[in-house]
Amino acid sequence: MEQKNIKIGTHGEQYGNWMSNPVFYILGVVIAVAALLAFLSFAVFRLPVLGVIFLVLLAAVVAVTCWFAWIRKQYSFGGGGVMGRVHQVLLSYLDFDGQGTLLEVGCGSGPLTIRAALTWPECRAVGIDYWGAVWNYSRQLCERNAASEGVGDRCSFQRGDANKLDFPDETFDAVISNYVYHNIMNASDKHALLLESLRVLKKGGVFALQDDMKPGMYGDMDAFVKELKDAGYREVRLIDTSEEIFGSKSKAKMLGLGSSAALVGRK
Repeated sequence: MEQKNIKIGTHGEQYGNWMSNPVFYILGVVIAVAALLAFLSFAVFRLPVLGVIFLVLLAAVVAVTCWFAWIRKQYSFGGGGVMGRVHQVLLSYLDFDGQGTLLEVGCGSGPLTIRAALTWPECRAVGIDYWGAVWNYSRQLCERNAASEGVGDRCSFQRGDANKLDFPDETFDAVISNYVYHNIMNASDKHALLLESLRVLKKGGVFALQDDMKPGMYGDMDAFVKELKDAGYREVRLIDTSEEIFGSKSKAKMLGLGSSAALVGRK
């Protein structure tokens, strides 16, 4: 099945959005407070300079809110089409024959795990996630989405920690991850996170691990690629995916993923 013919989220599934609701709740409160303080400064306290400061703050927060609303629309499954391209590009670099079991590290609401199951009808797909409260995702939500998309019998989901995966060495035939590791604040060594995901990959298995790989967070990824090759990994590449997914580096930066890259290869 060609990926370009796969469309998910067309049966009423709930996949949420990377730009979560709490962000807008906070911005809304800041806008209300800034507007109130600007009004009080002008009308009650007769402090025009302070009022101007609060008006400038109000304008800045409104601008940020509009920017975030645009980002949210781009990331919406029924909006800008970014999510479909993100998943299509990542899976296009996975040299997987569709046989065996695939793991997604950080599955969120399940769309990439589900897309993988639709792409390779004979594979079994497993998604793990810590499911923090910010995005309001859960195993039950993932299971409902998978069932709605018709792959509930081949997708399973469980709570897990990317720092220490609850699987033995060499469990999976393919491992994928998508913009997850940079969100894990208690793991400063991103190379260690990548190696933990690769630990559960079988010898000969394939991987495609995509993230916003900022040098300040990820360090020297070219050196890491060399380490993997020296350790026996094959066909290892670091691919800049920002232009392929977003159309340009500038748009990738506007969407907060200017250092988008995928580490791909075979164990």
